[in-house]
Amino acid sequence: MIIGVAKEIKKHEYRVGLTPENAKAYINAGHSVTIEAGAGVNAGFPDQAYIDAGATIETDKKKLFDNSEMIIKVKEPISEEYDLFHEDQILYTYLHLAADEQQTKALLKSGVKAIAYETIEEADHSLPCLTPMSEIAGKLSVQEGAKYLEKTFGGRGVLLGGVPGVPRGKVAILGGGVVGTNAAKIAIGLGADVTVLDISAKRLAYLDDIFESRITTLYSNEENIQLILKESDLVIGGVLIPGAKTPRLVRREHLKIMKPGSVLVDVAVDQGGCIETTHPTTHDDPIFDVDGIIHYCVANMPGAVSFTSTLALTGTTLRYGLMLANKGVEKAVKESEALKKGLNIYKGACVYKKVAEALNIDYTPYNEIVSM
Repeated sequence: MIIGVAKEIKKHEYRVGLTPENAKAYINAGHSVTIEAGAGVNAGFPDQAYIDAGATIETDKKKLFDNSEMIIKVKEPISEEYDLFHEDQILYTYLHLAADEQQTKALLKSGVKAIAYETIEEADHSLPCLTPMSEIAGKLSVQEGAKYLEKTFGGRGVLLGGVPGVPRGKVAILGGGVVGTNAAKIAIGLGADVTVLDISAKRLAYLDDIFESRITTLYSNEENIQLILKESDLVIGGVLIPGAKTPRLVRREHLKIMKPGSVLVDVAVDQGGCIETTHPTTHDDPIFDVDGIIHYCVANMPGAVSFTSTLALTGTTLRYGLMLANKGVEKAVKESEALKKGLNIYKGACVYKKVAEALNIDYTPYNEIVSM
């Protein structure tokens, strides 16, 4: 199969879909790999490293797409890329379709077979290709939130760790999953007063155990959400329903009960956000103010640490990508239930139910299109 690796063009996205070592793995499996010129430079991988691995370099993006049977990316395609795809082409990347009607319609029209990293799900309900980026985003959420609490950025002027004789800053984390757990690790490390909210008693018990009661755990309900919003300096939204649009836990009217200059970090912005006043921002313009509350809503947070993120991401995506390249989509999803759950768009049909429900479009089960 001819594998094409596109250079990311989303603003301040510095990751790349394959490292040179990954490219070599595809080549050793009998495939050819073409890298768009400069695709890996900002992640620390120059073109020559790919050439040394046996890949070729293409300077013309359109030629790359025209000639490739499978396109590997990191972020979802944006409008400038929609017309580059062709029928029967495999697209393997993050998609986040439930919050992006325009992209969904473009991919349906193109006839591609689109597999989303974020919905590949193993039998134990783990999300192997989403987890490493969630870990990084969770850790960055506290790092960025702490920065924007500084008065110079419009924040309250609070140091999360405090100093002797001064109260520690309060951090509330909505969601005790991968994002929330990693956010808690960093917040505790900084010395903050940390509260985690989740709907699962089992998860809260687990977190209380692993953090040795150094955090407060609360059931996620309206009363407790209002309580932590009143008290917290930094609130991190880390809620996830795989493939679906995120529920809005923090509403516009909640902002008036928060402390002026407190910070909201919505890690769920890719899936629509768990804060009503969320809208995606970029690394060069990451924050905005609503009713005196600072919002940080960068939609590709891990892109800021592109070297670490690329290694973490490609370490998990390679295995599934090789299955797609070696077997083709149809055979791969027949043999792998995890990959079947990753398939969102198939030759003009939406085959992922939660995306169809979120966007109110037709849903067609994959089994009805292709005999399993």
